[in-house]
Amino acid sequence: VQYAMEFLPPQNKVNAGDKLKGQTLATGKNVIVIGGGDTGSDCVGTSNRHGAKSVTQFELMPMPPEQENKPLVWPYWPTKLRTSSSHDEGCSREFAIATKEFLGAKGKLTGLKTVHIEFKDGKLVEVAGSEKVWPAELVLLAMGFTNPLSHLLQSFGVDADARGNAKAGVDEKTGYKTSVDKVWAAGDVRRGQSLVVWAIREGRQAARAIDLALMGATTLPR
Repeated sequence: VQYAMEFLPPQNKVNAGDKLKGQTLATGKNVIVIGGGDTGSDCVGTSNRHGAKSVTQFELMPMPPEQENKPLVWPYWPTKLRTSSSHDEGCSREFAIATKEFLGAKGKLTGLKTVHIEFKDGKLVEVAGSEKVWPAELVLLAMGFTNPLSHLLQSFGVDADARGNAKAGVDEKTGYKTSVDKVWAAGDVRRGQSLVVWAIREGRQAARAIDLALMGATTLPR
């Protein structure tokens, strides 16, 4: 079981001519990619080029329509089924599926157990009788861009915005401060899934705001 961002960068180095030791290869393995986004797609393509025995991609959310309803979603990013060149290389895709357990023997991964899920009253619930065991010698974790933090925000009592992210200002005065005293939020938890450079920028700005709030002055850059 490996994170996508531990699996993908070494291949880029190999492609650039570097010689690496200990690179994880998908060669001859049943590979399952957990996560249906672009990073998961990259894992699918790389696994195929390694010569994987099989590649299966899991997506937690239901299968989107092949064509978006433009009047319904505009001006937001359209929700529709997207097939990348990596998918065209070969893989099976499973939607509305959740991993319940990793299976192994003698310290090695042999498979995983899943269950299908559906929305009921705005919540994801398991579909009774849908459990299944999948053979797998390599599982790549490429999920995490769908907001999973509502329970965390609720436990702190932090107000959320319309998208379910932590509500916090970014101006000089409020500086990433949430609705709860001495709780700040920055990066993906505040703005939603985005580029890592935004997380770095907001993290540095939040550090300055916290230093200013606690010490009354700061020399940290904004």
